[in-house]
Amino acid sequence: QVQLVESGGGLVQAGGSLRLSCAASGRTFSTFAMGWFRQAPGKEREFVAAISRTSRGQYYADSVKGRFTISRDNAKNTVYLQMNSLKPEDTAVYYCAADSRYLGQSTAAADWDYWGQGTQVTVSS
Repeated sequence: QVQLVESGGGLVQAGGSLRLSCAASGRTFSTFAMGWFRQAPGKEREFVAAISRTSRGQYYADSVKGRFTISRDNAKNTVYLQMNSLKPEDTAVYYCAADSRYLGQSTAAADWDYWGQGTQVTVSS
């Protein structure tokens, strides 16, 4: 079992930046690939980014590639999502997730084992 708590969401103007954090507790953090998903009102939860256990592999949705960067600090049991050049269409609740089976290479929400409660990101135009 692992518990995930996101922070860092908020309201930002288009073109701005935010940094999300996700703190993990419970089972050994370094045994999980970590990821971020988001869900906008009326839409399904979608994959944003993922990072392997050792940070060697990083994966991004096409919609955020070049603007978002995922990273992790295994000593601090924390994963981050640096979001730059934000657009109104990035507005959503952002969820942190942990994966013990697919090395972070699955974009299907159903394949991820543990979830945080989410943090709201709102980008104004």
